Amino acid sequence: MTVNTTTVGKADSALGLYRLLDPHVLANPYPLYHRLRTESPVHWDPFLKAWVVTRYADVLAVLSERHFSARRTPTPDDLAALGLDALVPIAQVMVRQMLFMDPPDHGRIRGLAARAFTPRRIENLRAHIQDIVDSLLDQVQGQGRMDVIADLAVPLPAIVTEELLGISTSDREQLKAWSADFATMLGNFQHNPDRAPRVRRSVEEMFQYFGIAVHEHKDRPRNDLISAFLGVEQEGDRLTDDEVIANTIMTMVGGQETTTSLIGNGLLTLLQHPDQLRELRSDPSLILSAIEEMLRFESPIQHTARMTTEELELGGKRIHKREAVIAVLGAANRDPERFTDPDQFDIHRQDNRHMAFGWASHFCFGAPLARIEAQVAFETLFQRMPGLGLQLEQPEWQENLCYRGLTALPVAF
Repeated sequence: MTVNTTTVGKADSALGLYRLLDPHVLANPYPLYHRLRTESPVHWDPFLKAWVVTRYADVLAVLSERHFSARRTPTPDDLAALGLDALVPIAQVMVRQMLFMDPPDHGRIRGLAARAFTPRRIENLRAHIQDIVDSLLDQVQGQGRMDVIADLAVPLPAIVTEELLGISTSDREQLKAWSADFATMLGNFQHNPDRAPRVRRSVEEMFQYFGIAVHEHKDRPRNDLISAFLGVEQEGDRLTDDEVIANTIMTMVGGQETTTSLIGNGLLTLLQHPDQLRELRSDPSLILSAIEEMLRFESPIQHTARMTTEELELGGKRIHKREAVIAVLGAANRDPERFTDPDQFDIHRQDNRHMAFGWASHFCFGAPLARIEAQVAFETLFQRMPGLGLQLEQPEWQENLCYRGLTALPVAF
């Protein structure tokens, strides 16, 4: 990677994303994002060795223009140079995931996956999602209190994702542990290189686990997503076994981490804005716009990265070929040039083209499922738990720079 020292000038370390490692900044990153947008919207971060982009228009360009490649997984040589040889097996899995592909490979994988992950298949899950939510709330209803994260936001998407894929729900704790390790690697590996052996072990175990599942599904096809991945065909093209395994891992991690954070972050925000919560309770038809506002206001995924394919200019800065660019979705979603009163939580907001699920060809294909799970969870909570109130003074956020989510959310009702 080339460091563009000729155009960067003296870096302002106070604007570095490394400051999110401070729990106080992590709890409320939006003042930092505001400074970046106003003082240095295309900012060289010497700690991350990447450009940090925070304005909505610039983030849109990074996510949608061909000059920015999603194929950003470091090569084995890159990892060796960073002293991260242990992450090579992880990179070998990631390069097969559509999240890290460009056209035409991305279009091929996504097109085949989309034939398996259809809107009809997702919508047909709604009644079953309702049953799962009711079952989880039945376990805490008589207690008058619950931890929304542990009792609902974690198990709900875990059960849904496992059943959707067609794997055993008895392995839930192990799958969640693997998912958390993979999410930590995606969000924090620059800051926790000592965790590389653990993450490598998790990825290898996941690959082996899902490899066995793929072979079982080949022998006995079922009405689930892994069988659908194996069965889809377009003009004679099919997913390879390794591609099925890699994208099954991506589906499992994305399906759990993002939805857990959407439910936790969204409910916390509502409880911190009681006027908005009262309006939503009195008019349940606002639930869809409320969920979109939750996604904008406290985005579960705070940033994503790209690699430049050629030298270019962005925001007045000259960026060399093969330099990393971090698009901060959480900052773009609070940009006053795009959103009126962006720091105001407003469940009535109509013009709400946020970037919480990405953009363009890399828009999260699991977004409809996450939205349905959140809708059912919130509607059922409000129906069954009157007087819902926070039981903590200061929320504790996960130490993950990419995935923004709570460690716990105790409430009483």
